[in-house]
Amino acid sequence: MKINPNKNDHVARPLVAIGHDYPASYELAEHQHRRSQFLCATTGVMAVSTPEGAWVAPPERAVWIPAGTPHSVRMVGAVQTRSLLIEPDHCLARGSSCQVVGVSPLLRQLLLAASEIPAEYDVNGRDGLVMELLITEISRAPVIPLAVPFPAHKALAARCHAFLDHPDVTETIDQWADALAINRRSFTRLFRRETGMSFTEWRQQACLSVALPKLAAGEPVTAVAYDLGYDGPGSFSTMFKRVLGVSPSHYRSQ
Repeated sequence: MKINPNKNDHVARPLVAIGHDYPASYELAEHQHRRSQFLCATTGVMAVSTPEGAWVAPPERAVWIPAGTPHSVRMVGAVQTRSLLIEPDHCLARGSSCQVVGVSPLLRQLLLAASEIPAEYDVNGRDGLVMELLITEISRAPVIPLAVPFPAHKALAARCHAFLDHPDVTETIDQWADALAINRRSFTRLFRRETGMSFTEWRQQACLSVALPKLAAGEPVTAVAYDLGYDGPGSFSTMFKRVLGVSPSHYRSQ
């Protein structure tokens, strides 16, 4: 399957709805769109990577990708996507960085409806109203804390990438500070300046970004918890439910 990221650039509409069905484990190589993209997996899980970080979108979540952002996408299981390509100058207050956002039942149904609308729809008719309502719903969709930003600091970035390869929730600030040969206070300031979050917050998001694809692939909750360094499924489940609102076992069953 070959995707042309600029296929719809000629369409003289502020929004273009697109949809694709991907087989299990399919990967889209790094590409970018002239337009911003609101990318939602209606089934399955997507892992979106950019030079600045990683974002995982489980069901009822989407990834906001600003115009011109290089990104690659890895599918976990068979994935069906519905997304919007939006002109950069169209009024939409979602910001200039990637985000994982919540998808309400209304927004999900609007995305499904939009995928059936012709690219050159009547902006003054019913189809135009659907698109305008989509913009309103996307603008108010809540940000979900499933971001794993990468720092520009080379040594710290290398440590972050290594952690994603072998996540361990028991790793501490002192261990990372020692590895970088800086004191604890300097490390915490550096980490927040480079990533926009505390070390503890980043470590949690990194563990979730690894856990979600594993759960989506059917791995047992207990095995995932131990792989991440938790002392058992209980503490992992508590964290998971606090962040995502559902237990990992419920998420896995979906």
